[in-house]
Amino acid sequence: MAVSTPVCDFGAKMPAFALPDPDGTVHSSDEIRGANGTMVMFICNHCPYVQAVIDRIVRDASELAREHGIGVVAISSNDVEEYPQDGPEQMRREAERHGFTFPYLYDESQAVARAFGAECTPDFFGYNAAGELQYRGRLDASGRQPGPPDAPRELFQAMVQIARTGQRPRDQVPSMGCSIKWKDEAPGD
Repeated sequence: MAVSTPVCDFGAKMPAFALPDPDGTVHSSDEIRGANGTMVMFICNHCPYVQAVIDRIVRDASELAREHGIGVVAISSNDVEEYPQDGPEQMRREAERHGFTFPYLYDESQAVARAFGAECTPDFFGYNAAGELQYRGRLDASGRQPGPPDAPRELFQAMVQIARTGQRPRDQVPSMGCSIKWKDEAPGD
């Protein structure tokens, strides 16, 4: 089911986290922060919305880190019992296949996704250098299919602006994607 992200909670502080990559190495939010800001994205392996833009995500993330001082991390929070294609071994293969230049972390408990208020994959959170939320929008005009090759790079441009000024872009279009696959909770939880 397609889900859109809510309006950005401008100024919200980035939740602290420490999560493992598929090899078991733990990465913390403090070590991921970039000098000029941080981009946290919730993705997964099986979502057609993510697959439609994964190469664009890698392109933009690499350029943001290399040229603009933005720390970048991807997090997978899906229930892997119901969606085994999103498990750590598959995450490792996905990162290798697409040449991820950023950590791809596994949120087994889903606590980090809940702390961020993540709704869908992909879901992008752009923070300034002070760790204040400035962007919660889409990558570009892509949906289940890639947008045109010359589609404006909305997330990229927003993060460049945040890196330079610390401030958000005025206009933001919500991201849309597959809902995060939450684990069943016990009655009363």
